[in-house]
Amino acid sequence: MSAARPVARSLLARATAPSPTLRICSSTSTSQFHSSAHLSARKRPTTARQPKSDAAAAAIMFPERSQKQLDQFAARYNAEQLQAIQAGDQTIDTKELAATGRLRVDSFRMPYLDDFSDIQPIIDKRARRAPPPDPTARFMAMDEFMDDLVAWADELPKGPPTGTLKRLHDFVEDKYRKVHERGWPKEVREKAMDKYKAYRDQVVARAHAAGAGEGGPTDADVLTYLLERSSMTDRNAPGNSEVAPGLPSQVPGVAGLYKRAIDPEDEGLDDEGIYQDLKKRTGMSVREILGLNVKLFKARWVSNQTRLGKVRSTSLTCIAGNGNGWLGVGQAKSVEPMIASRQAMLYAIQNMRPIRRYENRTIYGNIEAKISGTVVRLYARPPGFGLRVPHHIFEIARAAGIRDLACKIPRSRSIMNSVKATFEALLNQPDPEQLAMGRGKKLVDARKVYYGGNVY
Repeated sequence: MSAARPVARSLLARATAPSPTLRICSSTSTSQFHSSAHLSARKRPTTARQPKSDAAAAAIMFPERSQKQLDQFAARYNAEQLQAIQAGDQTIDTKELAATGRLRVDSFRMPYLDDFSDIQPIIDKRARRAPPPDPTARFMAMDEFMDDLVAWADELPKGPPTGTLKRLHDFVEDKYRKVHERGWPKEVREKAMDKYKAYRDQVVARAHAAGAGEGGPTDADVLTYLLERSSMTDRNAPGNSEVAPGLPSQVPGVAGLYKRAIDPEDEGLDDEGIYQDLKKRTGMSVREILGLNVKLFKARWVSNQTRLGKVRSTSLTCIAGNGNGWLGVGQAKSVEPMIASRQAMLYAIQNMRPIRRYENRTIYGNIEAKISGTVVRLYARPPGFGLRVPHHIFEIARAAGIRDLACKIPRSRSIMNSVKATFEALLNQPDPEQLAMGRGKKLVDARKVYYGGNVY
């Protein structure tokens, strides 16, 4: 658009004209140019001002009691309480109270004033007017429920007085009245039931004949019973919560139904069921599992960065062996160290493999394995040499049943990698039978031939 036209010139003049705010800034300050308004121009107007003196504030906030209020107090309180109120008015200094607890009167004050006289159910806690619930309360059984129902029905207004209704226990012999209904013989129960039904029919017929049918429970009574009557053995005591108390450890009729069955072959060694799955996987008994040589190694604390922050976990490495040619290595990670150690132990027992041993004391020749930057070299040694190895490889050899061994770790000495490399080296030992088959010759052990088999 060309600025030579009259319309264009007028628009540009309006756009480039200085605003009142800019005039204030330019006139009052010679420093750097700012487009924001001056501090004095940004003050918010107040609709009301605080009183200047404490006496004026006390007169506004705490005026003297009128005669109408005193008459209301006299109708509500006794003479001693009125004297206490008057003594409190004389003791409390309203000026000091107005100075320390002055209320806000500006336009940004809260839209309400809470004097804590009313209970707000959303903000305040509900008043606990009832005693705490009975911790031993439980749900009623069928016979207890029937007794409670009969007791509730007896409380309702009736027509002609008929007395308390009889129960099923009233129609059996005296020796069975103190026995639970489940312990009655079948014949006794059937006879008592027939008598009770006949008695009930007679009572109903008599009530209808006397016009007492109108005195029975109404629909409102039944609804009240269903909604407000307690179904627990707490004698219908009022409570502060609508939530039922926690169930006891032994619920009648349910105890023992959902508990894992204990194997009698475990001899009471695994009541918690920790080794039941491991028994199925390995075929060992619990006593054999507990008799294994288990050792926990390097514990590392690792962190997993998530959107909620760093989640710290514990990583453990474990070995397990029976001391007679079986060895396993397991590794587990968990937030709880106890769970990590237990899971690592179970993995180590599950991963147990047979280890080849020469003369049941050492390895077959010299072997080597490499894990990451760790290289482990194991050497066979003669009888009586012992275990001259690092402490973690010493535990591995003892768990596998190896008594003569030497070791060198020329590179990284990471304990976790050393354990894994040692386990891999022991699993990959050379087999003399396979070597003989590959060469097409027969290999003879000179020690066994020379000593006649007495090599231990």
